[in-house]
Formats: sequence, C-alpha cells, structure tokens
Amino acid sequence: MSTTHEITAGFMPLFDSAVLVATGEMGFAAREGIELKLQRETSWANIRDRIAIGHFDVAHMLGPMPLACSLGLTPLASDTIVPFSLGLGGNCITVSNAVWDGMVANGAIPDLDPARAGAALGALIRERSAAGREPLRFAVVHPHSGHNYELRYWLAACGIDPDRDIEIVIVPPPFMADALAAGRIDGYCVGEPWNSAAVAAGTGRIVTVKALLWRNSPEKVIGARKAWAEENPEALAALLRALHHSARWCQDPVNRGELAALMARPAFLGQPEAIQMPALTGRLQLGGGVERSVEDFFLPFDKAANFPWKSHALWFYTQMVRWGQLPHTPQNLAIARDCYRPDLYRSALKPLGVALPGANAKVEGALKVATPVGSAGASLVLGPDGFFDGQIFDPDQIDAYIASQISA
Repeated sequence: MSTTHEITAGFMPLFDSAVLVATGEMGFAAREGIELKLQRETSWANIRDRIAIGHFDVAHMLGPMPLACSLGLTPLASDTIVPFSLGLGGNCITVSNAVWDGMVANGAIPDLDPARAGAALGALIRERSAAGREPLRFAVVHPHSGHNYELRYWLAACGIDPDRDIEIVIVPPPFMADALAAGRIDGYCVGEPWNSAAVAAGTGRIVTVKALLWRNSPEKVIGARKAWAEENPEALAALLRALHHSARWCQDPVNRGELAALMARPAFLGQPEAIQMPALTGRLQLGGGVERSVEDFFLPFDKAANFPWKSHALWFYTQMVRWGQLPHTPQNLAIARDCYRPDLYRSALKPLGVALPGANAKVEGALKVATPVGSAGASLVLGPDGFFDGQIFDPDQIDAYIASQISA
C-alpha cells in the first residue's frame, strides 16, 4: 500500500513500547498506508514536552500522563487524548540486597505477595526510624505515573505513609538499576526490563509486581495530541488498526523470539534478549536464584488490553487527588473522564469485527476470576482485576472512593 500518512511517534526504552515499535518495524503501519517515524527518548519529561510542542503526533506514554497534560499539571499544558492502551501490567518493585535482607529479618519470603512484603518493609522502616536512621529512598519514573500511584497505594495499604515514612524521588527508567547499584536509591518501581537488569547484575531483588498489586491493570498508552487527532481522523484510525494487529502479533508466543530480537536492537531497548524474556513469559528471576511465574504479568493484547477504559483514567484521577496533586472538582473530573477515548477505538476497529467491550467503563476490582463479558464482534474475556487489599473502585462512586482513601 502506498504511503498516505506520516506519523511521528516518541517512545521510551521499555519493553512495553513493543507494540508501538513492532507496528513500525514489522510492517503493520506500512500495510495501513502509514510511514511511522519512531523516535527514542531518554525521559518521560521529554516525551511529555515534545508532544506538547508538536514534535510528536503520538507517543508511548504513562497511563496518567495525558490526564496530567490535559489538567494543566505539566509545565506545558496540552490537550492529550488516549485512543489506545499498549497493555496491562509489566511493572515490578525492586529493592537493594541490603533492604531485602532487612525485610527477610522481618518475615519477608520471596513469594511476591504484596501484603507480606509490605508488612516486612513496614517493620524494617519502623526499626530504622527507631534507630535514628535516614528514611529509605524509593524511585519512580515520573510524578504522574502508574508507578508512583501503585507504589503509594501499596505502601499506604500496608500502613506506610509514602510522604512521611520514606522519600520518593524521580529517576528515568534506564537509570534505575544503576542508581540502585550506586547506592543512590534503596528501591524502585519501574517497568521491565529494568527490574530484571538489577537482578541479573546481582544488585537487587524483586519483592512484588504490578500484576499482583492490581491485577490486569493499566500501564502505558498511546497519547495523541488532541488537535492532531481531530485534524487527522483517517491517519489516527489507520494507526489504531496497525497497533491492533501489532498487539495481537506481540501477544502470540510463537513470535517471542523475533520480538525479543527486535527489541534488543540498540535503537529500541538495547538489552539482551534473555533480560526481556521475563516480561514475555511471566517467569521472573527474583534474585538469589529464586524464580516465580506470574499469571498475566504483561499482556499486550489479551483481555481487552488495548481498550482505553474510562474507569482506568478515573482511577488515576482519584490518585492525583489522593496525593495532593490536584483538587477534586466537577471540572477536573470532567476533563479526566473525557481524556480516554473508547469512541475513537471503537470507530477505528469496528470494521475489523474484533471484540469491543459493551461499556466504556467498568467497576475495577470486582472480577475475581477471568470472566466472559458482553461485547460487539468477537467474544471477550476480562479480568481478574482485583486490588491486593480487596478494595473496589466504582467509577460512579468517585466522591465516596476519594473520601475513603484520604481518610484511610
């Protein structure tokens, strides 16, 4: 097919950029008449700023980042929408060997259980505080990131105040393992392969994973400049179709070797295939020779992984409010609700006859097992989607949810 659309896309060197990278490199974009120009970046702040000033039409973005851009929380506010999700899960929380030893002394075992690990970390933090030692320092990739919110959610649910009991700093993903090895931080929450990199180097231990903190939960998305999307509806629809075919290809186990080889190239991840395999297989090396398998560790396609649920956007919004980044107002809530665009996803993919959820939002945390749900097109299975502490998020009860979290 001849090229009819040129689209410039920014991405970060993380495994969850794979769907976007493969869209360009495996020919899915070209088949839709798109010349996809991929540009690798070094920090999420750069991605955020370059989409705001028009260097990028679309970008691999943190799930909450388009909300932050649209809500004016960023240096260069910009209306940014989410017509496509790049997958579910994929993050871990990793600590230094010294912190792990302290957690083990307080009851931790290498089973990835969030509640047990959190209780042990809390006991270690109290021990250190009583001895007059400096607070532990944890890194996240950006203030408006799923990593920041899931780390805080985990800590708070385990009785640790993330604003008082520890220090949280910002470190770009590719620098996390090195910062841990250098003793600049004591732990971090990041996407793969930067947890496995610390384990491979012998400097860190994986203590829990996003896939257990909130099962099948949102992570990276395609953020698009709203003005570009409105001016180029055909280009956007073509891109969403290309991304859909790429995501399906990335999910297929038959393609794991080829995908890992692609991502290993210096232009993309630049990391050995072996360090990428945990993200693809869910078989994680935790450190100390311990391996654990995690169901649905990272899903690039299955279980409606690409659908931009409004309930995902609204949960991120509640965390922005909870942690003092934003006041809860009807205007802010409306902006957050309109940021994720399932209508654009549906209109682009309906002609393909693919599974399309019957609703735009869902109650998060309600599905205990994988559950077939009503859909247009092909059959669809969702979940499980439980939070580790048993909480439920009903997007129709936002006021009550925010009140319960702030008073917790």
